[in-house]
Amino acid sequence: MKIVVSKEELQGKLSNIQNIVEKRNTMPILSHFLLDANKGGSSITATDLETALREPLSVKVEKEGKICIPARKMFEIVREVEGDIICESVDDQWLKIKAGASSFRLACLSAKEFPAWPGMEDMEEITIPVDTLADLIEKTVYSAGDSDTRYTLNGLLFHVMPDGRLSAVGTDGHRLAMISKKIEGKIAEEKKMIVPKKAAAELRKVLDKIDSAIRMTMSKNHVLFTIGDIQFLTRLIEGTYPNYEQVIPASNDKRMIVDRAAFARALRRVSVMAKDKTNAVKMEVDTNRVAVASSNPDMGEAADELTAEYTGEKMVLGLNARYLIDIIDVMSSERVMVDMQGALHPVLIRDEGDPDYRCVIMPMRI
Repeated sequence: MKIVVSKEELQGKLSNIQNIVEKRNTMPILSHFLLDANKGGSSITATDLETALREPLSVKVEKEGKICIPARKMFEIVREVEGDIICESVDDQWLKIKAGASSFRLACLSAKEFPAWPGMEDMEEITIPVDTLADLIEKTVYSAGDSDTRYTLNGLLFHVMPDGRLSAVGTDGHRLAMISKKIEGKIAEEKKMIVPKKAAAELRKVLDKIDSAIRMTMSKNHVLFTIGDIQFLTRLIEGTYPNYEQVIPASNDKRMIVDRAAFARALRRVSVMAKDKTNAVKMEVDTNRVAVASSNPDMGEAADELTAEYTGEKMVLGLNARYLIDIIDVMSSERVMVDMQGALHPVLIRDEGDPDYRCVIMPMRI
């Protein structure tokens, strides 16, 4: 194999795969990417066995071939050199890299060791605008669990309805975020797919660089997102996702409406003095005002206050400030609606301008 590629082209594609290649070195091949140099079209592929990304590579192919290259080391080399890069394999164990006066010899692995691209069966396909899919992920992924023993919570639920509606849901048992959007195309029956949190976060990054519609191909064990010439495949988490509709409170009759940016600033200031693990703040809502306060016996206390639209009875709640800030940061309207029922009842938080986006936070005892 021998190719000539520009620094910008290779650096951009290698940056996309850095978080997908496996860094724990459990299987050496997973820290490598597969370079397939073909005169009919070249590509690079990376996988951690859960997620796989294949993207085209614009290169001049002087001799066709395949080789597995260490992803991190190759990225570091490309970042430091100047001008066009010549890559030439020496059997399937070594890669010679030359750029200007710089030259490198990099140990590689055989392409035969790279995991096969999984097959898909019983497929159905829908089309999603890139902005819609980016919004679905961004507004829910922060709520999904991290290394939760209830493994289904470590992913985002994509719930596709036969009427052409797609919902995304993230929850870690303490908070929940859900958003629903109308999409093109219909399916025979509803599908519930749990996409790993890491895969969803990496997919979100890829979407920033694309402006075309996305094909979402669904099968029993995998879902494939085709984004232009890029293919993003992820294995689904097996199991039953909680009934998220039951979690969303329907009888919260006390509503506070507050300026989004001002509320976020007040929460950030007060949470400086909150305990690190719980981020607990006390929120006191009264006629046309909301006060937030935190207390840490080892450090001190903090308090802030701002105006709000509220005319109900006085309410005092204990909430995780980090959870509130995460929600507010991804909202786009100027005002946030907070629906409450009692001190120990779930709190419903909504974006005034987006009725399809709903978030729930479980309160804390204070």
